Amino acid sequence: MGTDLRIVVIVIVVLLVFPIVLHSTVRAIRYFHKFPIPQFLADLIDNPLRRKIMPPDVLAIRHGIEPGMRVMEIGPGNGRYTMAFARCVGAQGKVVAVDIEPKMIRRVSARAKEEGVTNIEARVADVYELPYDDGTFDAVTATAVIGEIPDPDRAIHEFHRVLSSSGILVFSEILLDPDYPLAGTLIRKASAAGFRPDRRIGNFFFYTLIFKKKG
Repeated sequence: MGTDLRIVVIVIVVLLVFPIVLHSTVRAIRYFHKFPIPQFLADLIDNPLRRKIMPPDVLAIRHGIEPGMRVMEIGPGNGRYTMAFARCVGAQGKVVAVDIEPKMIRRVSARAKEEGVTNIEARVADVYELPYDDGTFDAVTATAVIGEIPDPDRAIHEFHRVLSSSGILVFSEILLDPDYPLAGTLIRKASAAGFRPDRRIGNFFFYTLIFKKKG
C-alpha cells in the first residue's frame, strides 16, 4: 500500500471511529453525572441532521399535538420544536415550555417574540415540583430530554399529576443523543408512574412513545 493511500485509509478510519468514541465517552460521563445541557450548546444540538431525522412540524403531528390543546414541553432547547407545537395548537391552544436553566427560557421567549408567536409561555420551573394545578395539561412532551433528568421516575410522577385524565405523555428519543434511553426503560418507568403505553412509532434509532393514564 502506497504512503498516500495509507494516509487516506487512516483519515477515513479516524473520521469513522472518532464520533463513536466521542459519543461513547460523553454517554459514559452523562450516565454518572446527570445535568441539564448548557444553553450555549442548544444550537449545536439543533443541527441539520437532527432536523432531517426529526422535522419539527412532523414531530408535532407525531406527538399527537392538536388544535386547542394545552401542551407542556419539557426542556425546549432553543425553541425550534416549541414553535412547531405552538403552530399545531393554534390560537385557541397554548404551549408552556419549562426548563431549569433561565438562559434557555430567555432564548425561547426571544425566539417567540422574534417570530411573532403569542401562544407560548416560557417559564423556569423544576420538573419535580411543577407550578401548575392537577390536570392542567392535555399533553406533556419531552424530546431527547428525559435522560438529562437526574431522577426521571420522580419527574414522570409529576407529569402524571399535571395531566388531565385524558391527557397524553410523549417521549421522542434519538440514538445520537448521549442520554438516549431504551424504549423498554421508559415504558417501565411510565407504567410505574400510572401510565399505560398507547402507541409506539419508529425504531431503535429514533422512536416516539405515547402514554395515557391508566384507568
